Amino acid sequence: MSASAAKVSKKELNSNHDGADETSEKEQQEAIEHIDEVQNEIDRLNEQASEEILKVEQKYNKLRQPFFQKRSELIAKIPNFWVTTFVNHPQVSALLGEEDEEALHYLTRVEVTEFEDIKSGYRIDFYFDENMYFENKVLSKEIHLNESGDPTPKSTEIKWKPGKDLTNRPSQTQSKAGKKRQHEEPESFFTWFTDHSDSGADELGEVIKDDIWPNPLQYYLVPDMEDEEGEGEDEDEDEEGLEDIDEEGEEDGEEEDDDGEVILDWAEISIHM
Repeated sequence: MSASAAKVSKKELNSNHDGADETSEKEQQEAIEHIDEVQNEIDRLNEQASEEILKVEQKYNKLRQPFFQKRSELIAKIPNFWVTTFVNHPQVSALLGEEDEEALHYLTRVEVTEFEDIKSGYRIDFYFDENMYFENKVLSKEIHLNESGDPTPKSTEIKWKPGKDLTNRPSQTQSKAGKKRQHEEPESFFTWFTDHSDSGADELGEVIKDDIWPNPLQYYLVPDMEDEEGEGEDEDEDEEGLEDIDEEGEEDGEEEDDDGEVILDWAEISIHM
């Protein structure tokens, strides 16, 4: 093969390769366009599903209301139900100081109400007996969500009694030695009603609405459940101890039997003699 023929063949190969690349790129572009079209259909179905799910949630929220009301009536018969529930909840208890707990002993009822359009927000109502801390019978906080999902909080103004404002406590306390030391208690639980500086992170409201409200009894009973588990472990340990004692007794019995056999043998020997 001549040099010129070799050059022509190589040129043809390169030309064919470039053509294949162009075809491949065109097919890829068409595939991407089709994927985009299919994805638009998936997104449309997702939006439709969200609307249907919202309707179902709204339906069952209405059906739950009589049961929530009945539950509240039963809870009212149990003293300190709600303060116990909050103290037993790991996230809420981290926000409670000693005086917060004292104030929450007057809490008689909690109600969570989702707005008719669930996506638009919710309200939490706290009902209190007459107490030494504030005049309000009900403290409420509403969370309104706009179309983009950003929250706007709105709360009841707490009418504190003189010298009882738990949100305005000094950060230092006086020690016996007369020196000031840092107060280690957390920020007051009631600050949640007044501090809207970080409205985008209303974690307490979400915890109460989504975790506590659906089943508060599970947190009220936490210590009892732990005690039952502890008792079960103690019973297992006792049973294991009894088994060990029985095994030791059996071993001792076997040794005695062996000794008894030896004595009998000597007795027989003595008789024969």
